[in-house]
Amino acid sequence: MQTSSIICCSSNSFTPSLNYLNSHPFTLIPKNQTNSSPKFSFSSKLPISLHIRPLSHVISHSTAAIDLVKTTPSASAFVETGYIYGVHGFRGEVRVKPSTDFPDLRFSKPGTRWLKQQVSGSETIREIELVDGRGNPGLSWIVKFENIDSMEEAQKLVGSVILVRDDDRPPLEEGEFYTHDLIGMRVILKESGEPVGTVVNVFNSGASDLLHVKLNSSRKIPDQIGNSKTGEGDSGPLAWVPFVEAIVPTVDMGKREMLITPPKGLLELNVRSDTRSKKERREIEWKERKKFQRRLIAAKKKLSEMEQQHVFHGFRDGEKDQRSLLANQIVNVNSKLLHQALQNIEILSTRPDLLQILSAVPRSNRVKVSDKPSSSGTGLLSDPYCKLQRSGYVLTSNGKVAIVLVLEEIEAIDKTSYTSLVNSEGNESANLLIKALVDDHSGFVKIEDRSTVPLLLVASTGSINPLQEGFSDHDYFGFDPEKVWFLEEEKLPLVSSSIEEGRKHKILMKSPWEFLQRPIGSGGVISLLSSQESLLDELGELGVEYIQVCKINPEHKNDHALVGLVNSCKSNVGLRLFKGITTEESFDVIFSTSFLRKLVKQINKLQFEAVHGCSSYVEKVEKDWVDAIPTAPNSYEFRSSIYCCLVATPPNKICVLSPTDLIHG
Repeated sequence: MQTSSIICCSSNSFTPSLNYLNSHPFTLIPKNQTNSSPKFSFSSKLPISLHIRPLSHVISHSTAAIDLVKTTPSASAFVETGYIYGVHGFRGEVRVKPSTDFPDLRFSKPGTRWLKQQVSGSETIREIELVDGRGNPGLSWIVKFENIDSMEEAQKLVGSVILVRDDDRPPLEEGEFYTHDLIGMRVILKESGEPVGTVVNVFNSGASDLLHVKLNSSRKIPDQIGNSKTGEGDSGPLAWVPFVEAIVPTVDMGKREMLITPPKGLLELNVRSDTRSKKERREIEWKERKKFQRRLIAAKKKLSEMEQQHVFHGFRDGEKDQRSLLANQIVNVNSKLLHQALQNIEILSTRPDLLQILSAVPRSNRVKVSDKPSSSGTGLLSDPYCKLQRSGYVLTSNGKVAIVLVLEEIEAIDKTSYTSLVNSEGNESANLLIKALVDDHSGFVKIEDRSTVPLLLVASTGSINPLQEGFSDHDYFGFDPEKVWFLEEEKLPLVSSSIEEGRKHKILMKSPWEFLQRPIGSGGVISLLSSQESLLDELGELGVEYIQVCKINPEHKNDHALVGLVNSCKSNVGLRLFKGITTEESFDVIFSTSFLRKLVKQINKLQFEAVHGCSSYVEKVEKDWVDAIPTAPNSYEFRSSIYCCLVATPPNKICVLSPTDLIHG
């Protein structure tokens, strides 16, 4: 049985770093993955307790049991377990970065090991006795070998690889496989018996393992314009196949073959069909790298001005992939918004009192929602609410209303039942989930009108790809693909609540290469639209007059009356109130496009609430990365409400649809 994982049908989802692949050619795929990284603790008299984080735990994200197998003829009988990268102290001890998930067995148990070294340009393997080993917080493992008693002798071992014999690998349980045994296996379509290719490598992506399959050269692959082309000779393309039971149900070690049931299009995923020359592609890549470097330099300068230089420490540690992750985090952080939020800490801003603001709205701009809109019995809608509903429907069906749908719930679903979405039907469950989210939004948009309605979906980072795939696989549920946009929710880093030695509130780090970030709430939609001015221009060209921002809530019926009310009152903003409403539980707000254009140019007036809380994080203390575990509130999380925009317009330009008489005055 293999580990399960959701399938991400994205060309980037299955593209690992080549450096990581080269350094980790083989992994073990267990039935139940466990994290066997060593754990150490360090007590301190500081206000918060610090627990040293071993560098191996920080750097390695693999949860599979890993022993790297060297395939050269001279070392085929050995397994790589670690790399000696430095000297520790003056007594001959060395620092080792593990390449195994059995570090206790490999580095603390005395016994015979072998060292692979490069001597005069040739590879040598020699026997050596391991005397002792211990986990070193932040610096992987400290190992002592027999007859290595000085710093000079230990320095000669730096760059060596520690080996054990291949037959010393721990025995596996039923259903578990060493990836070395999977290399070279034939891959066959279970349904038709058609040969697909051969497994040439296995990569652990964190969530699951991926088989790197060299497709048969005779297999036809569609090119960019949809035509099929056939590989020549033995130079078949490579494809990624998730090693999960839903896709690889059968592994026959005796026959050296595995049967697969891939979703449609999976084998064509990541197969390069770019017809541009290698030189052209390199020039484009070079320009993109230069462009990114300029953005990185600018972003680092802004963070330095905010006295946040500590976030750059991760560039000195870790692998290339992790340093790239840090660079992306720095480039993508909204430094202008962060600076604004930090200023709000000093002025102690709070959430706006919604009902107090709305109490100043003229009574003529307030409409009570009828639970059961009435009819005169003649077929004519006599109830004013029903007339507003009719007016709003006409505007929506004519493409005058764009809908911004905030899918906050999908992240929670991903965390709790993400693996259950992968079953024998592949991505079908994920697609049905997305369709259900739309269909459950009662009265959202009728199927026959969807082609005219622009739709913007705001979701968490991990939800964007499943959303795109689900819409693509189901013909966008009747929406026009040219009028659908997928936007990642606005996030800001958490910062420390204490100011040390006159310094600013510092950004907290989830790891040496990741900020500790949280979504800023419904107000983030305004920030997103402010950075998407070209999108607002596109909506204007489509004839959009109103933009509705709402959150999916199956308990609340949605219709078109609010649009009709905003149009009839000529308001800048219209909002629907719900029973038991709070400022963030549910929202349904409509802006006129003319007002929204003015609003996004005043993004510096967006208000933030600094929410005090407890947050664990990592920081660098001298040369070590340590875990900081607070015993009292230590951080600020920034939240912003979409209702902050109400202070930017006169009360007589606001209209309200309310189910009860919530507003007084």
